[in-house]
Amino acid sequence: MESDVKKELLSQSPAELQAWMIAAGEPKYRADQLFPQLHRGLSPDDMTNLGKKLQQKLKESFVWHLPVVEQKLISAIDGTVKYLFGLSDGNCVESVVMRYEHGNTICISSQVGCRMGCKFCASTIGGRVRDLTAGELLGQVIAAQKDLGERISNIVMMGIGEPLDNYDNVLKFLHLVNCETGLNIGYRHISLSTCGLVDKIERLMGENLPITLSISLHAPDDETRSAIMPINNKWNVDALLDACRAYFVRTGRRISFEYTLIAGKNDSVENAQQLARVLNAKLRSRTETMPIHVNLIPVNEVSETGFRHSSKQAIAAFARVLESKGIRATVRRRLGSDINASCGQLRRAAMKDADSVGTLL
Repeated sequence: MESDVKKELLSQSPAELQAWMIAAGEPKYRADQLFPQLHRGLSPDDMTNLGKKLQQKLKESFVWHLPVVEQKLISAIDGTVKYLFGLSDGNCVESVVMRYEHGNTICISSQVGCRMGCKFCASTIGGRVRDLTAGELLGQVIAAQKDLGERISNIVMMGIGEPLDNYDNVLKFLHLVNCETGLNIGYRHISLSTCGLVDKIERLMGENLPITLSISLHAPDDETRSAIMPINNKWNVDALLDACRAYFVRTGRRISFEYTLIAGKNDSVENAQQLARVLNAKLRSRTETMPIHVNLIPVNEVSETGFRHSSKQAIAAFARVLESKGIRATVRRRLGSDINASCGQLRRAAMKDADSVGTLL
């Protein structure tokens, strides 16, 4: 049972745990005892029903760890909770729990850092360090739920990192978090956001998962989008929207489009008119109409980017243009504004503090 590299216990599926139990000379039903307790945040040492012998076998074959709460900020305005989670290797990521009438939603990170290079995003400063494992993705949900003492019923994969750039781990996480004997969060309660990795969107449409796909569009044309999103140099607006239409036709699942408004860059009435034209032309036809929803997001002002968010008047005018062209437009309500709840900023501050300490030493 011993190997040079121990597997991560939280990344194991029920079937994988059953196979390990049989190989370890244990009854298969032990996996059915182990899996739900792991998803409640218990370590093998906490599981007294397993017995000392099995606990020791598990420690010899697996590593177990939950993300550790390094910082926790609670908004006095709306109760939003922001976590800076420490990982087993000393890296850190952010998660944000948002409270709604329909339940608690957590926004989780998929990577330590990000290599996509979007100019307006704090998460990509410093690049990508590594992917998160399926267990580390799951661990954010478990750790937050355990800390709050409340059920989390919805997941948004819109934190640090590009989920589809960590495809295999993200896919395994989706299956794990959906398990009935685990957290049992339905696929329809999960939203995944991507900046536009067309090859992975095409792969995802074949997985037959009824999750909600969100596309970070942020510009109506190639010149504007390439200037703020380097991914557009590989897959341009036309290629991305073609993939979106194919995804909708194949899955029947609505896609939402995220559009970050940056003053003087992409927030003019002309930009809105151009966006409406390209979305209607690419996604709607006489025979089949794809519902189009654009989520307008005032840019988060990060000192390193120099970008400024649009005025309320400009945002309202942009939304009116889209609505007049038959496109549903909503302005994202900014939750946790008093704690900088947008992803990337807390980790960035922690990195700066670490750099300062290193300089002093």
